[in-house]
Amino acid sequence: MLYNEVLHQLIIDSNYFTVIINHKEGVNMVREIKETELQELLELYLHLHEKEIPETTQHLKEVWNSITQDKNHHIIVNVIDEKIVSSCVCIIIPNLTRNIRPYAFIENVVTHSSYRGKGYASECLNYAKEIAKKANCYKMMLLTGSKDEATLNFYNNAGYNNTDKTAFIQWID
Repeated sequence: MLYNEVLHQLIIDSNYFTVIINHKEGVNMVREIKETELQELLELYLHLHEKEIPETTQHLKEVWNSITQDKNHHIIVNVIDEKIVSSCVCIIIPNLTRNIRPYAFIENVVTHSSYRGKGYASECLNYAKEIAKKANCYKMMLLTGSKDEATLNFYNNAGYNNTDKTAFIQWID
């Protein structure tokens, strides 16, 4: 989406900020998730790779509490008509190299299938970039399991490249 096609309004509230964007389709809000929105986020993850929503167990509650209390763990959401339609996670990782500058890791980029192709995930990634800049990160990284050309082009168009580094993954059962 071209920035001259939308009106951005930035609202700063302590450490958090909200971006309100007026599109031709309506108004959406990009912000960090609220503690009360876990269920909605888990429903959105059904459009990522999850097959079902996990049971609300003590373990889930503890993990959610740990995430929401961690100042370096940011879950960014794009909200339309009070519904979360897109999200990504931005984790700031402290680092002892690069002049002791942290880096950011992006994960779980997802848009509800009914809202894809409208720039909502790009807006989440842009918000993540602002968090990374504010934290003085020297780089942002993300991994995708997708080999789909459209998905790879999406990340390239968002400013990420797949030529600087090689990623290796070791899955743990």
